[in-house]
Amino acid sequence: MTSRTAVDLPLRSQTPATWAAGVLREPLALLCDHAYLERKAATNALQLLNRWPEPDPPENWVVAMTSIAQDEVEHLAIVVRLLLKRGGSLSRNHRNEYASALHELVRLGRGPEELIDRLMISALIEARSCERFATLADNCADEELASLYGSLYASEAGHYRVFINLAKQLAASHIVDARWNEMLDAEARIIAAQPPGPTMHSGIPDAESQV
Repeated sequence: MTSRTAVDLPLRSQTPATWAAGVLREPLALLCDHAYLERKAATNALQLLNRWPEPDPPENWVVAMTSIAQDEVEHLAIVVRLLLKRGGSLSRNHRNEYASALHELVRLGRGPEELIDRLMISALIEARSCERFATLADNCADEELASLYGSLYASEAGHYRVFINLAKQLAASHIVDARWNEMLDAEARIIAAQPPGPTMHSGIPDAESQV
């Protein structure tokens, strides 16, 4: 059977099975972090909905953002139900250092360039999250969690492309592609610098911590 992680994603690095083994030691913390990410993804799509290119919102822009927001809210509900079922609770406050580092790449105040960067960061987070879902689904002995992450991987596999295609409404393809390659390189450095822990965008634990 072909591993889900074999499906082509544009990321510059691949998450090893050791990461899944580490985060799955604390499934409630992982689910809580995951719920926050789904909530943030829905909010982000709605915020981008109001940042359409001037002068008028293209129809596909509105449809794409509302569709992604709906998907993320549905996923949030699924994750929260499982979190509560297992005795966990949703935290009020949460910080994602990985996403914060990505957002530092945004070229603020530069019109279309800023919007392109925001779309690309959304694409990066979607692509990495999708890759992590696949890694979890392929390396989880807990059938309920494996089913959850497998279904979310299938649902979100194409989300990152939506954001990139929208970016190409704002600038020529070669300009968008060049910036995308820069962002992919930066994402690989940022994810590699994250500390390990029971979060969706944590770093890879070292060999000693796996013993």
